Amino acid sequence: MLKFHVLTLFPELFTPFFETSIIKRAQDSGATQLQCINFRDYATDRHRTVDDYPFGGGAGMLLKPEPIFRALEALQERETPDAILLMTPQGKPYRQSMAQEFSQKKSLVILCGHYEGMDDRVRQTWVTDEISLGDFVMTGGEIAAMAVIDSVVRLLPSVLGNQESLAEESHSHGLLEYPQYTRPAVFRGISVPPVLLSGHHGKIAEWRRMQSLYRTWKRRPDMLLHANLSEADRVVIQRFEKGDWSGLDG
Repeated sequence: MLKFHVLTLFPELFTPFFETSIIKRAQDSGATQLQCINFRDYATDRHRTVDDYPFGGGAGMLLKPEPIFRALEALQERETPDAILLMTPQGKPYRQSMAQEFSQKKSLVILCGHYEGMDDRVRQTWVTDEISLGDFVMTGGEIAAMAVIDSVVRLLPSVLGNQESLAEESHSHGLLEYPQYTRPAVFRGISVPPVLLSGHHGKIAEWRRMQSLYRTWKRRPDMLLHANLSEADRVVIQRFEKGDWSGLDG
């Protein structure tokens, strides 16, 4: 079982997320356990203060270290997390490989910041991984935390109905996924590529690989720098660069 402990000022945001779809199924099956910890509960003053003005001036308020330290220390008395993740726009870009790595853990903590962030002593003392969903800023780390949880939980054994589908998804092998179709074979004048109706598994696999290469080359060429490409893949990409699209229509 993989346990998630989310430190947040807004645990109510996670209630519908925890009780819906695959995330709920994963909890019901015992694959994962999800807990929200409101670190405001660990503030000791009469007003339960969790923020203050930053030293040196500047706009906005900063999360104080004391409540977060106390919340993490209380958690550590019960178990030792394998990793403590901080959701921050300053972090490392989140990748599928990171989701796969986290899915092998037993206990993860996710820190959700707010306001202008948190006192850096929290990061210095506790954080093992700083994670960013992209080069943009949100009002808090809760949505980013949900994205990480979702991407990790679906990788746990038996959570998805068809584990084989994981191997074909975008980013799983460094490429974007090929296009997919279902019935009807013709819809509003648009036909499914004939190769998918041929029953020839070798040709279907070849077409899907070519489509993955094309989509990645067209939309995310940066991914090709790190993808595991065969010599045949490189030949196909060279054809694309020359404007040769033969075989793509199936």
